[in-house]
Order: sequence, then C-alpha cells, then structure tokens
Amino acid sequence: MKQRKRRMLSGMQPSGRMHLGNLLGALDNWIKYQQEYDAYFFVADWHALSTNYADTSRIREYIHEMLLDWLSAGVDPEKCTLFIQSRVPEHAVLHLLLSMITPVPWLERNPTYKEKMEELRERDLTTYGFLGYPVLQSADILIYKAEVVPVGVDQLPHLELTRELARRFNNLYTAVFPEPQPLLTEVPKLLGTDGKKMSKSYNNAIYLSDSEKDVREKLRTMVTDPARVRRTDRGNPDICPVFSYHKIFSEIGVIDRVNTECRTAAIGCIDCKKLVADRMVGRLEPIWETRAEWVKHPKKVEAVVAEGSEMAGKVARTTLAEAKEAMKI
Repeated sequence: MKQRKRRMLSGMQPSGRMHLGNLLGALDNWIKYQQEYDAYFFVADWHALSTNYADTSRIREYIHEMLLDWLSAGVDPEKCTLFIQSRVPEHAVLHLLLSMITPVPWLERNPTYKEKMEELRERDLTTYGFLGYPVLQSADILIYKAEVVPVGVDQLPHLELTRELARRFNNLYTAVFPEPQPLLTEVPKLLGTDGKKMSKSYNNAIYLSDSEKDVREKLRTMVTDPARVRRTDRGNPDICPVFSYHKIFSEIGVIDRVNTECRTAAIGCIDCKKLVADRMVGRLEPIWETRAEWVKHPKKVEAVVAEGSEMAGKVARTTLAEAKEAMKI
C-alpha cells in the first residue's frame, strides 16, 4: 500500500517581485518539498494588510508578479496546491473562532510584535489585525490540518502559538487539529549589492525577473572589500560581499581560485565579479525562459490559482465543518 504523504503548508505575503534571497531561502525548498509532501503553498494577501492596510493600490499587481516568480522558479501546480488566501474564506472563519479562545497575553508576548512596531514606526500598527495576525497564521495552518511547516529558527515562536492553539481547542472541545511540527530550514544569508541583507526595502536586491543586463550591472557596481582601493591592493575575501556570492553560486575550483588570488591581488574585483555574474546568469536563465512563457498567458496563471483555490477550499470546508461541530455551533 502506498504511504500517504504528510501535508505541508507555507505561504508568502505579496510585497512585490521575488529576489535571490527568496529563491535560496524559500522557493528552492518549496520545489524540493513538493516532491516529498502533500504541499500547499499560498499567497498570504490578507496578511499583507496587517502592515500595509493604508495602501492596497498595488496588491493585485504584487500577487500576479509573485505567482509568476513562483511558477518560473519551478513551483509546479501539478505537484502542489497553489492558491490565494483570500479566495478561501474558511481561513477567516476559523481565525474568528480561534480568536475567541486566544488569551491576549499569548499575542503580546510574540517577539515579532514589538520588533515590527519599532521597525515600522512610520506606520500605525496599533490595530487589532496586527496584534492578532498570529491567530490568522494559525488558522492558515490548522484549516488544512498541516502536519509540517517549514520555518527558520526565528519563526519557531509563531509555530509554537499554533501548536498551543491546537492543544487548547482540542482540550476545550474535541480533538480536531494535529499539532504541526516544524521543519527547520537553513536560510543562507544573502547580502544585497550594498553589503547589507538583501531586501526590497533597501533597494539592494537582485530580482528573479531582472534582465541579464540588469543582473550584470548590479554585480558590476556591487560593494567589495572597502580596504581594496586599487587593483594592486590585496583583498580579504572573508569580508567581501561578492565572495559570499561565489560561495553560493560558484564551483569549488573557482571559489578556491578567487580566495587565493584576491589575497595576493592576482585577480581584480572586475574579473572576480564577472566570474560570479556568469554563474548567476546561468542559474537564472531557465527561470527567465519559463517566466517569458507564463507572461504570455496571464489567463493560464489565473486558471492555476483558480483551480488550486478550489481544491484548497474543499479541504478547508471539511475542516471548518469539523471545528464547528466540535464547538456545537
């Protein structure tokens, strides 16, 4: 008898185009997981409202662009369920039901809560939606009875809240929800072109949809070892952002060569950057080719998420019915 695959769920907020950090930190894992799990991947558009509720003018554009990036990178709707959160209203209903049993201190102790309040001072985040978004996140997971959730170490507190809510619900009523287990994923630290963490907000990202010309130009002007001013100066690859790219994209022989020749000034920064640019372009070319095909057929993209959202909805409706029956409502 064929063994049932464990169910996995993961999602992303639509905040614009995907960059290399998103590819290495999430999408590459998703592509691997869709082979191993009954995988559900969703666009978390309601979550985007928790911090961006004041300006929703581009959210539909961001959703479409992100879906193009996912599909181009290799997220395969034949191997996973790909859907949009807001098209499955059962998420919101379960969120409401769970909010009735969630102690406020559980939300206030969320480490991300105060961090985000501090980070986004220019926005008014004193809203119920922002305080309660971890409950919506829990509903996203529990509505599919997901058994596995890929997370980084910093996201473990969020998943623990989901596990606590599942336990609380099961103890108060009837055992409906499994306690999802974390699948710890290694997220490589990818620096942006300015040497800081790659981020859309820092304007230092290399995007999956950038042209080859754009990629090469961004790498050409990328910061290097600040102490290496002249071609004849010896460099230190250990503190050079470009060398961190070599360690991710280049073959071991090139890494060793650059590591040695940079320290002796046998290779200059321009040649060093060209080597990694060639490797990066080689990595992105299949994505560009696939994206070009999807761009030609926007209705096909819509058909993918329409079908995926309907499939997700069937599962969600079944789970919600069980939860309501357990609560006698």
